[in-house]
Amino acid sequence: MAVQSRLQPTIDAVKVNALNYGARAFVGYRQNHALIQRILQIGYITFVVGSTWRGLNPKKKKKAKQATSEELQKSADSGEKTEAEKKRILEAQQAAQQAAEEAGKGGRRRKGKGRGPKVEVDAVFFERLRRLLKIVIPGAKSKEAMLIIAHSFFLVMRTIISLYVAELDGRIVSSLVRSKTREFLKGIALWMAIAIPATYTNSLIDFLQSKIALAYRSRLTQRVHDEYLSDATYYSLGNLDDRIRNADQLIAVDIAKFATSLAECYSNISKPILDVCLYNYQLSRNVGAEALILITVLVQGSAGLLRALTPPFGQYAAEEQKLEGEYRWAHSRLIENSEEVALYRGQKLEKNVIERAYFSLIKHVNRIYRIRIGHGMVEEGIVKWLWGSLGLVVCAIPVFVKIPGVKGGDLGSRTEAFVTNRRLLLSSSDAFGRVMYSYKELAELAGYTARVSDLLDTMEAVKQGRYEKKLVSSAGTEENAAVLRGRGNVVESPDVEFIDVPIVSPNGDVLVRKMSFKITGGQHLLIVGPNGCGKSSLFRILGGLWPVYGGTVRKPKASEFFYLPQRPYTSLGTLRDQVIYPHTVSEMRARGKTDEELLDILKILQIDHIVEREGGWDAQREWRDSLSGGDKQRIAMARLFYHKPRYAILDECTSAVTLEVEKVMYDYATELGISMLTVSHRPSLWRYHQFVLQFDGQGNYVFTKLDAEKRLALQEEKQNLEQKLLSVPKWQERLDMLLNAEKERKEISRPSSPVAGFSASNKQA
Repeated sequence: MAVQSRLQPTIDAVKVNALNYGARAFVGYRQNHALIQRILQIGYITFVVGSTWRGLNPKKKKKAKQATSEELQKSADSGEKTEAEKKRILEAQQAAQQAAEEAGKGGRRRKGKGRGPKVEVDAVFFERLRRLLKIVIPGAKSKEAMLIIAHSFFLVMRTIISLYVAELDGRIVSSLVRSKTREFLKGIALWMAIAIPATYTNSLIDFLQSKIALAYRSRLTQRVHDEYLSDATYYSLGNLDDRIRNADQLIAVDIAKFATSLAECYSNISKPILDVCLYNYQLSRNVGAEALILITVLVQGSAGLLRALTPPFGQYAAEEQKLEGEYRWAHSRLIENSEEVALYRGQKLEKNVIERAYFSLIKHVNRIYRIRIGHGMVEEGIVKWLWGSLGLVVCAIPVFVKIPGVKGGDLGSRTEAFVTNRRLLLSSSDAFGRVMYSYKELAELAGYTARVSDLLDTMEAVKQGRYEKKLVSSAGTEENAAVLRGRGNVVESPDVEFIDVPIVSPNGDVLVRKMSFKITGGQHLLIVGPNGCGKSSLFRILGGLWPVYGGTVRKPKASEFFYLPQRPYTSLGTLRDQVIYPHTVSEMRARGKTDEELLDILKILQIDHIVEREGGWDAQREWRDSLSGGDKQRIAMARLFYHKPRYAILDECTSAVTLEVEKVMYDYATELGISMLTVSHRPSLWRYHQFVLQFDGQGNYVFTKLDAEKRLALQEEKQNLEQKLLSVPKWQERLDMLLNAEKERKEISRPSSPVAGFSASNKQA
């Protein structure tokens, strides 16, 4: 007690000083209320914008790792380093990329799911989005930029109209409470008048958003078409690389969804942020910035909780699109191979494959729906009910608390203030909720962005000759692996020459380790060998479709080769288009060609009647079904004569025509100066070729001159000997029968014992 009595004066002094400081602070606050409110308002708006940006902006560490990876790639690509140094640099690059991916996934990977890299709103997403934005918005004066400016103008107009409508709503309710008929009718008239610009603004916002999405899609689709349909990239994606299995799905569907999502994200992010700033600024003037900041802190805390509980919808969207593509690809594969499946009666197995792809998609979609149930409950509970109750508290503050600078007034004034503030707060809460929802939409955009970026990255990689293909087991041997790591040279030349060139399939199967031969203009080469020995691989290297893994290939440019397969390709279009493909009619006219000249070519091949039969040059059909196999092969020959290339690659292209038509084709092609490289086992073609390249199927080959007469004579002799050898078993059987008969006769005539022989002699005597 004595101690307490000695401390009491000190405690009283502290209380007095605290009260004095509090009183002076309160007086200072009242005197500088306007300035404090301004500072708090500016700070609040800065906080809202900054927190939103930090929520969407990724960490910088990943960007640094990505920059390091790019620098390593540039160093590895430079020609100033040895192979060993390049290898070490590339290994370091792969390690850096792996570390970056692991950092990006850092503890967020779902246990047991491991279906690949997780798609998130991170540095990788923003880097991909930046690249795509350069494509869809090429410049500040582009059509897309003008549409965005117009769209932004109407977004601001809608916010201004909403602010006016909130104030007008309070005035109408106030006049109703005060029973002022004239002011009420005036308010209703203004309400109807403001409806005209409001409805026009809302309609224009939807229209411009759709136009922006369409413009984005057009820009991106045009860019993808330019890349996909040049340098045979469409072939490389499907045959030399395994990363993109369904390019059609990506081009036709995913690009459209990316464009729509990107257009919506701009509206769903910029407009809510603007609304939050303007609505809350007006609210701070009505109810005080202090209360608004306190409520906002609570809202931000609950928003952080909601964001932490939000599932990775971006990953789910990307996975859904992948499964959609696989399901569609299964149907496309069935259509492409429908004849073979029908002949094998394999529809039951194909049905299982298609249904497995479909139910994988349905299982994933159902899983997303189940996840959305719990997420939707948490989201609505926080956004609608928790934030709604906080909003009621904010709107009631001017009624129960005297706020400097805010007039209290009578019942009508308080009602007007409450209704106005309530409407402003609902709009602000809705805007803030849309900011929260926009993170989910941004996550879905990240999924579409990843899909489209993967397509562009893969196309760029295959154009540079960097393929990723599942290799056969033999590719893992040290010798074959060394072949696959190498790269050869392609030199433009009027002749065709292979110098120590390995023949390798895209899956890493080394068919021939080193091949060397040379064909000059005017010479014809016959290529023979068993299936899978490398004949088609040789043609694909000549056509520039497959990479050269070593040695040197000297050949004309790819446009001077023409390919005639066993099953000719028929395009969509007229009968004339089938002959001049891939030229258009205008290109044909530019070359000085006429329909009469095309008809002369058909006469040479004895197929000119087809023009009249099909209804003229401009007739359009599904030519794949309208023409017979022989007609299609002769149309392909006419196509060869029209283009007159330097070299023609003929792959069993005369299998459905007569020997007479075959002779006409080869004679006329020789007359036109076309050098032919033919794959065929028909002996009738030997006389048209000067050289033969024969594969044995074991990795060996023979290249030599072809003496057709001698080879035909040997072939005839071989057939005669084979015919005679077929009779050998019969002759052997007859010989065995005669030998057995002779043996039996001798045994019968031979005496069986001396007594028997003596008795036989006595009987004869």
